[in-house]
Amino acid sequence: MNSSPAYQRILLKLSGEALAGEQGFGIDSDIVRSIASQVKEVAQLGVQVGIVIGGGNIFRGLAASKAGFDRVSADYMGMLATVINSLALQDALEKIDLETRVLTAIKMEEIAEPFIRRRAIRHLEKQRVVIFAGGTGNPYFTTDTTAVLRAIEVEAEVILKGTKVDGVYDKDPVKFAEAKKYEEVTYLDVVDKGLEVMDFTAVTLSMDNDLPIIVFNMTEKHNLKRVVLGEKLGTQVTG
Repeated sequence: MNSSPAYQRILLKLSGEALAGEQGFGIDSDIVRSIASQVKEVAQLGVQVGIVIGGGNIFRGLAASKAGFDRVSADYMGMLATVINSLALQDALEKIDLETRVLTAIKMEEIAEPFIRRRAIRHLEKQRVVIFAGGTGNPYFTTDTTAVLRAIEVEAEVILKGTKVDGVYDKDPVKFAEAKKYEEVTYLDVVDKGLEVMDFTAVTLSMDNDLPIIVFNMTEKHNLKRVVLGEKLGTQVTG
């Protein structure tokens, strides 16, 4: 493993469910602290870190719309859930002395800065962790798409998707012992085989901009640092 980072600017994508831990909903403070400590390990290498967190541990817009909520209203509720998660992670990061900014696509100046591309890049250049909250600010777009969009806008070199499994499989490895893990797949493989990496809009946007995605197990300590140092963990999605 290299002693110097393979990337200088990354975008870390986390699901809201990751923050819930075993309880399945809400925010598990131990999980948030664990994520914060891994981010600090990477920041101490001089790597610039942007983060996008989902809101599924609090409210899922798509699920709510299927249950009878208006889709647009439900999606806005989901965006607000991402802000709650972002503020929780910001608190955990600042408690371990990492300067952090939350930038939201929906204006709420009392608790966060509005997303402005040049401002976000400037924060990253000053070695501040930047958490992008509120999705894209538009309904019908997932936080996967938000992650890719923000990564492109701030010129991140890679998207690191932290999950509970150690990569991308052809079927659910929890349910099927014979599930096959992919070390590398192409963007087109993800679409053609329906692999659960990110939604198709996000994958297509990544493909159009030649932005690699690495899916890895974030629940193992130090894995984020290992990926940033260039170790072959998880599954890499490229052209």
